[in-house]
Amino acid sequence: MISYAECSARERLALLLDAGSFHEWLPPSERVTSPHLAQLGVPCAFDDGAAVGRAMLDSRSVFVAAQEGAFMGGGVGEVHGAKLVGLLQRALRDRPAAVLLLAESGGVRLHEANAGLIAVSEVMRALLDVRATGIPVIVLIGGANGCFGGMGIVARCADHIVMSDVGRLAMSGPEVIEASHGVDEFDSRDRALVWRTTGGKHRWLTGDCDALVEDDVAAFRAAAIAAIDGSKPLTLAALEQEHLLLTERLHALPSTGTTDSDEATLLWTALGIPDAQRVPELSVDAVRALRTV
Repeated sequence: MISYAECSARERLALLLDAGSFHEWLPPSERVTSPHLAQLGVPCAFDDGAAVGRAMLDSRSVFVAAQEGAFMGGGVGEVHGAKLVGLLQRALRDRPAAVLLLAESGGVRLHEANAGLIAVSEVMRALLDVRATGIPVIVLIGGANGCFGGMGIVARCADHIVMSDVGRLAMSGPEVIEASHGVDEFDSRDRALVWRTTGGKHRWLTGDCDALVEDDVAAFRAAAIAAIDGSKPLTLAALEQEHLLLTERLHALPSTGTTDSDEATLLWTALGIPDAQRVPELSVDAVRALRTV
């Protein structure tokens, strides 16, 4: 077993895809870097924290992008976002079997502010354009930085989300919530709380991801292969069903008398999960068997 969380972006590409099949576009040797970071005295990366290209997965042609969490937490800036958009737009022309996004990001880079926000909106538009043609977009989440901010929204726009039990997915990251509303609202140092409310087990039980896997590159590869032929049509009925699910979840908890420490457990109980307080200690196989939505 090789830990997905402990791999770099390029190690994940090498291990997840068919051996030697990854062909990178705009590799580090091209030195396409952010035009903003140098002006602020911030070190840049020659690939701007994103590797994009084409490859084979189980002998099927795929386009793939991997975010490097070790560079600025996988934050999206102008060039980083443009590489993702370019990959998706090229998919419209070349029509691969699927597009894979190995997401690891804390969101938009504050250093690039509006440029990063615009980039994320362009990624969302391009992703939905790809989905509309029937090409499935598969997001893999299992890196140490999780998938937050704008990339959290991007992930939920995809056809399929695969998460490990150590992966995390949300709109606002724990540190952002704490900085905005105080430690009493959300204690980002409480690791048990963070994983109960944003982790892979929670997302699986609430229906926010499509596959829950072990922290293992081989498990991610198998889940990605299984999702290649699973395009989900973008329909009004599907959106209405998603809104209904969110509404039911909103009203599942009591409006008063809950705290951060017990909200996740109460929600799991409301969803019909037996012995909900035991979920964090259960194995991935055991949690998979509990899903009711």
